[in-house]
Amino acid sequence: MNKALLFVGAFNPPTTAHIQCAEFAMKALKCEHVIFVPSKSRYITSEQGKDMAFDDNARLAMLEKLAKTRYWMHVSDYEILAPQQPRTYETLQEMKRRGYACRLLMGSDKLVELENGWLYVEEIVKEFGIAVMGRNSDDCQAMIENNPYLKNLSYNIRIIETPKEYHSISSTALRQALQRIRQDITFLDKALPEELHYLYSIEDRTNEK
Repeated sequence: MNKALLFVGAFNPPTTAHIQCAEFAMKALKCEHVIFVPSKSRYITSEQGKDMAFDDNARLAMLEKLAKTRYWMHVSDYEILAPQQPRTYETLQEMKRRGYACRLLMGSDKLVELENGWLYVEEIVKEFGIAVMGRNSDDCQAMIENNPYLKNLSYNIRIIETPKEYHSISSTALRQALQRIRQDITFLDKALPEELHYLYSIEDRTNEK
């Protein structure tokens, strides 16, 4: 079986933190691949309460484009194509059937959700294990030690200290930045004569360098 990390989530959109930290964790745990599995859009908005979600095909296409230049990055449409949003435990079982020996990869912000927001947590830990990546200067060890539920599961939870430069990057902040860019472009299109649109054209800026 291929030794892999399973990275499930919205990837709404995928960020440099998702990619760089996943690769870092893969190397730290001596795995061969990271499998990115995007969730359904309707689950992201209705269940997770996100303000918006790129549609299923768009997020899948973004991940597949990133994977083209990264041999270690695999992308699965399993959750997107499922009739209902699968539980993470079900996705882990499916990847096992496909020949992967998986450990679940997550950010430290998900640790606090495990006790009350997830199903089959004990089965996940016992059968597959969890790798936790620190975010926003979280002390993962303290989070586990100070929580009786997590401490009881710590026998198969691995903590990965990822590069701090990626800790503050989030999809939410990225979506907000993209929205500001769209607003700025709309204003520039309206305010500048068409002949002067080259002033903010990415293509023209590249040609000038």
